[in-house]
Amino acid sequence: MVENLSMKTLTSDEQIEMLRTGVTNAVRGLSQMVGQDIKIASINLNKVQVKDIPELFGGPQEMMVAVYLAICGNTNGHMIAIYQPQTAFDLIDMLLGQPAGTTKELSEMERSVLGEVGNIMGSFFLNHLSNTTGNSLQPSPPAVLMDMAGAILEVATVSVMEQCDQTFVIETIFESSDRQVAGTFLVMPVPGMDVIQ
Repeated sequence: MVENLSMKTLTSDEQIEMLRTGVTNAVRGLSQMVGQDIKIASINLNKVQVKDIPELFGGPQEMMVAVYLAICGNTNGHMIAIYQPQTAFDLIDMLLGQPAGTTKELSEMERSVLGEVGNIMGSFFLNHLSNTTGNSLQPSPPAVLMDMAGAILEVATVSVMEQCDQTFVIETIFESSDRQVAGTFLVMPVPGMDVIQ
């Protein structure tokens, strides 16, 4: 039986290890989805000021591609995987086994690929957090967005800042046998969510 924990009862090192293992679990799910060996080449976790998050992506007016999922269940929050547009295109090419440079826009098929990536990674990530904390956590259906960083992040960051000033930013580099793709993963709480203080 899993002891009912929250991130508040964990040390900072334990929180980081939980998130690191959760991302590893998410990439394992992604690898299973596409039927090819995808690994994490590097992973870096930092706690940042929520108000400064848009600056991590070049400022609020920088164009980005994001996959957004709401965290639902015992608690509520936001998960956002966010990429530079060319990086998102590179990720799509990697997952579809296409030569780099094939994808040049987000049509319905490309959005579907990114949405499924978000769905699989979100589910595997939250399954790990659920198993560790004893909380029931599920992702909402994914929304794929291409917009300015400020517009993408506004709703999530405003709701988070009502509760706390900081959150974790998880920077990862995925690699397959022939290429690497960098991405940033945000996990942000909203009022009433104990995770990540």
